[in-house]
Amino acid sequence: MAQDDARRGVRGWMRRVGLLPGGVDGDVAHDPLPDPSDRLPSHGSARRLAAVAAAEEAAHPTTTTARQQESQARLQVLIESRAVLSAILGGVLGVLAGLVVFPGRHPELAGEQSIQFYASIVGGVAAGAAFLLGYSLNARMANLWLGQRPKVRQLIDAVALLVVHSSIAVMGALGIFRVFQEAFVGLRVDYLAGSALLGVVGVVAAYFSFNSGARLTAFSVSSLLGIFMASGVLVSMLYAENPYWWQVMFSELGTGQAGMTSFWTFNTTLVVSGIIITTLTAFITRDLRIWAERTRSRHQERLRRREEIDRALRGRIGAGERLRIAVSRHVHTPRIGVVRIAMIGMGISLAGVGLVPINFHDQLHSTFTSGFGLFFIGLLVGLPYWLPGFPRATYLMSWLAAGGLIFAISLWKPIGYYNLTSLELIAAGVLFFWLIVFIRTVAAVAEIPGAPAVPVLFGGSAASPAGRG
Repeated sequence: MAQDDARRGVRGWMRRVGLLPGGVDGDVAHDPLPDPSDRLPSHGSARRLAAVAAAEEAAHPTTTTARQQESQARLQVLIESRAVLSAILGGVLGVLAGLVVFPGRHPELAGEQSIQFYASIVGGVAAGAAFLLGYSLNARMANLWLGQRPKVRQLIDAVALLVVHSSIAVMGALGIFRVFQEAFVGLRVDYLAGSALLGVVGVVAAYFSFNSGARLTAFSVSSLLGIFMASGVLVSMLYAENPYWWQVMFSELGTGQAGMTSFWTFNTTLVVSGIIITTLTAFITRDLRIWAERTRSRHQERLRRREEIDRALRGRIGAGERLRIAVSRHVHTPRIGVVRIAMIGMGISLAGVGLVPINFHDQLHSTFTSGFGLFFIGLLVGLPYWLPGFPRATYLMSWLAAGGLIFAISLWKPIGYYNLTSLELIAAGVLFFWLIVFIRTVAAVAEIPGAPAVPVLFGGSAASPAGRG
């Protein structure tokens, strides 16, 4: 059944891009797949390579053929080639910007109207444009499901990821040139050297952002989320006009009393991070469905053998045995929907914290904050029930994380050992550590041989590293 769905999904995509003739739904299953060795229509090298991979994936859903490996390798080369082209364009953009703004000047590395200022602009623009190009390629060739979701959701995710990549490039440029200025006090460069430095920033930002968009995975999204949140909060702290904000809580940075730069940076970071968590949920649940289908099949086979043995020994299945089988089936059924709801709830709650500053509506802000904590602790404590069959080490880590959070809360209230800012730092550290380990575990269990095929194009299945972008 999964193989038929995979073939049907691939044929539908190939028909939409013009690589298969149209037909009614009833005869989709009978459409012949094109021979990958045949010359395909001229739809560009990306379309041709994607069609070859699609044909091989549908023809060999559970194995990786030599031709499929070759198609995957060619697709990876294509991505790398386009990343290099993006880097060249980013470099040209930086050099041209420098030649426009620096003639007749000897700019400093950091400060007003400095290389730092213009490098942050060039880096943000180059990173954003390159990411969109890479992400578009990813949705058309690798993770087709990204382009099959509702248009509104696609737009929201694309904008959020665009903001993340551009922001990381901007904050990276600001920080690096600030450090260089401190290391080379009083250094000024001519306009040619300044233009070259802007070109280097454009090259680096465009190259890495294109690769990030084209090879987007759950692990890479979680890494981007951690870098973005840490950078955004750090910038908010550095630009805070009230140096004693930490004596209250982190939410003080989003009230405006610490300065408008901190206000916008902190709240925007929280809102975008909340959206990214919901985007990350889509990647995680997709891999979990692959694992869950295999887990259910394996458990159903064990129950079937138990029924056969009971019937052979007793001639029938007793009421007690039927009850035990029903209970076992219930207990061993993965509840991916619950995990999905919990993570989406965490994302919405985090975005709500940024959208409703504490000085705007204290009760609603606190509700979003409490909601985030409840969703997270509920996910940690109930993980063995939500995802039966997961590695036991993951359950132990989740329980230890939940216990650590509860203990950290008790140190705040009623013990009063530290203030709310310290508690929020500890909670953030626990969240990102658990999230990274959980994502790596999901990827590992989804890659176990025997996972059913799903319609993605970088070969194998969505569980394979290539199939996940």
